[in-house]
Amino acid sequence: MSFEFDIATHVSPQGNGVYDTPVEDRWDINGNANGGYLLALAANAMRTESGRAHPVSISMHYLSPAPAGPATTTCEVVKAGRRLSTVVASMSRDGRDIVRSIGTFGDVDASIGAQSNTLVMPQMVPYEDCPKRPDNPEMPLGLTSRLDMRLHPEDVGFSTNTPNGIARVRGYFAFKDGRPVDTLALLLAADAFPPVTFNLFGMKGWVPTVEFTVHVRGVPVEGPITCEFTSALTQGGFWEEDGVMWDSAGTVVAMSRQLALSPLGD
Repeated sequence: MSFEFDIATHVSPQGNGVYDTPVEDRWDINGNANGGYLLALAANAMRTESGRAHPVSISMHYLSPAPAGPATTTCEVVKAGRRLSTVVASMSRDGRDIVRSIGTFGDVDASIGAQSNTLVMPQMVPYEDCPKRPDNPEMPLGLTSRLDMRLHPEDVGFSTNTPNGIARVRGYFAFKDGRPVDTLALLLAADAFPPVTFNLFGMKGWVPTVEFTVHVRGVPVEGPITCEFTSALTQGGFWEEDGVMWDSAGTVVAMSRQLALSPLGD
């Protein structure tokens, strides 16, 4: 386990479906663990309990903030079929639930079965020509210190208070320490980018996730993951964000949707 992400998502079985799953430092945004990191951490316990290789579909509800510290995840296999197993889980600390999750685990192979795809991969400039995700100097060192993320040059205006008015963020996802992006890491990638509402409204504050779902559609080949996130509706104090992720061969490897609180104070 020489890679940072593997250390941060390591789980230790305690018996009866209980796993020691400490929340590690510097996988956070302003002190609270990133939602994608929590999803990956719980998913690692869940897939271990299921005995299956990959998350296929997993959803998480966020119940309380999770700064770095001890935590345990309790898993229950509610169905163990021939191809897929379904697991429910809760992560808790000091008797209080942090998140609850349900997921289906099994094999993932994008090449099998009938094929139909109308998704269009975004037109990206080369990885090395994209600016890195801007750091916020007012926030402690956190998630971005672990990642080598690049954003499309047209999608970084929020960092200079010049949002382009489009609820979209495109970019590349990779780890700074060179760890390959596998199906567990896709869960982190799906929530690692700046909220698309930053480009629509500007940076208006924290946008905590209410519910987050990721569907894994393929095992990535080597190389950075190309990602596009968009939103069609901000209403009633909530907004949704839809994501699609492609590997370096152009295969769709994951899709996501999350519901979050609106970044607008009013």
